[in-house]
Amino acid sequence: MNASLGESVSTGTGDLDVLLGLLDLEQTGEDTFLGQHPEKVWSRTFGGQLVAQAIIAAGRTVGPGRPVHAVNAHFVRGGDVKKAIEYRVERHRDGRAFANRTVTAYQDDQELFVMLAAFQDYGKGLEHATPQPQVPDPDGLPRVEESFEGLEDRLQMFVQAPHPIDMRYTNDPAWILKGTGETLNHNRVWMKADGTLPDDPLIHVAALGYSSDTTVLDSIITTHGLSWGLDRIVAATVNHSIWFHRPFRFDEWALYATQSPVAAGQRGLAMGHFYSRAGELLATVVQEGVIRHFPPRQPAAPR
Repeated sequence: MNASLGESVSTGTGDLDVLLGLLDLEQTGEDTFLGQHPEKVWSRTFGGQLVAQAIIAAGRTVGPGRPVHAVNAHFVRGGDVKKAIEYRVERHRDGRAFANRTVTAYQDDQELFVMLAAFQDYGKGLEHATPQPQVPDPDGLPRVEESFEGLEDRLQMFVQAPHPIDMRYTNDPAWILKGTGETLNHNRVWMKADGTLPDDPLIHVAALGYSSDTTVLDSIITTHGLSWGLDRIVAATVNHSIWFHRPFRFDEWALYATQSPVAAGQRGLAMGHFYSRAGELLATVVQEGVIRHFPPRQPAAPR
């Protein structure tokens, strides 16, 4: 039996259909689920996939009407992209307005990933938010795939990856900045599912969770004038947290505005806000990653 995605289906690209397939977890027990990898994969399991599938697993044990309001994830091991992932959900609380779950992802009985998920009824109360930065409208911006032109051999990891999300940078991405010699202490990217998503709100939350692991570390390297693919950089996510502030549809444009407040000890911290096109703050993301840069060796000075 599979966790239901509802009656609606994607009307977008093949890659979006692949993402929806990844979110259609096989339910193997009351609180256990099995997730698959796509055919196009990274060298290890993409962190956004783990976050998205864990959100689905946790949400399927809570039921409709009580949305996710926070997830806090820790990455323990890199996943084997040739093997399925088992998600085991532990129920901590089912209160009148709150529910709490832990989701642990396993391969061969080894922990890959642990996520705490909190659910709360959405109600009215005090409201304020950091305003959305002023950026160009997404309709006039190129898709991120267009920025790979001429750099396909250096950016194979991005070129060959699935593209279920339509992403449009409002600033030059790292690999373009590298060519101009500019640095940038923030990155701002419009994102939405590349097609229509099912109406199930949990799918929209999971799609944002999947997308939140893209571009978020960019500001760490662009602050130093570096680029993925063009510089020797090793990066791995350590932990990842998202707070969901209000309901949204992720097949509508959302601006992911990110910046990095600190990098130290071979780790970098990045923070991001998702804004609706109308300027509402939808979600806040904090991610910490291991960032190791290996600059080219300088030639020895002549004696």
